[in-house]
Amino acid sequence: MRYLLGSLLVLVFMGKSNQVLAQGEVLPEKLYGGNQLEAVTAEKIIEKLEAGTVVIISEIHNLKSHHQHQELFLEAMAQNGIGRISVGMEFLSFVGQAYIDQYLFEGLPEEQFLKSVNWSGDFPTYRPLVLFPRDHGGETLGLNAPRTLTAKISKTGLSSLSEEERALIPPDFKLGNPLYFERFKATMTGGGHELPPQVVARYFEAQSVWDETMAFVASNYMGKNPDSILVIIVGDFHAQYGGGLPDRLKARGVEKIVTISQVNLKDLTPEERREEVRPHPKYGVRADYIWTAEE
Repeated sequence: MRYLLGSLLVLVFMGKSNQVLAQGEVLPEKLYGGNQLEAVTAEKIIEKLEAGTVVIISEIHNLKSHHQHQELFLEAMAQNGIGRISVGMEFLSFVGQAYIDQYLFEGLPEEQFLKSVNWSGDFPTYRPLVLFPRDHGGETLGLNAPRTLTAKISKTGLSSLSEEERALIPPDFKLGNPLYFERFKATMTGGGHELPPQVVARYFEAQSVWDETMAFVASNYMGKNPDSILVIIVGDFHAQYGGGLPDRLKARGVEKIVTISQVNLKDLTPEERREEVRPHPKYGVRADYIWTAEE
């Protein structure tokens, strides 16, 4: 196997027993159903996947265990013989799609590829995810808006965009829903942060452009490739409680969506662990499935 985790690990992973959460204990390296919090296996999730499904697997960026889980899930999908598998990347912009295709299929050197798509940060942990579709009949998609666009919106707002910049925003653009904004505002202003309302509003405009663009590109792809399953790699906040990316995918006509929210249990008390995974009294179920790590 070309990827980081061997087939033996995949088989062990898929063979874990399906046990109900015992006495409210939340354990690391487990997949739980988001509603009843029953332990499930990747195999059981994958058995239910159909062509035309978008699978969102979130991450805390640069958490190694989360990248390993994503790769493990993709390998399990391939071993299941599920068919054509494509991957959509939050960290890649749709305007760089030609460079992505050249890197995967035309021998563009990696160093030149990373420079062409303005990649910043660590790439080795993402490399197997980006390359995976090449060997499984699919494509790797740049989903996001250009960083220059969202950076400008964060600083000066949507109203400051030029006509050319506005053309990069998907048609029928809408801000995220009120509950999503409520959670976003709490995150932006928590921990003693003092941000003026207009600053939070601009940040949320950029966040919404992020979600809408990813949903627009993904929905267009699925419309043209109904035989594919698209796995989207994205930061966890975009996937939580259905308010960001899942909400915008549904608004753009994607009917089959499976969400897997990854969490990190490190340094959390038993009660904090339960709080992290169980349905929220106001926002509802965190995701269809929750994948735990302790790193």
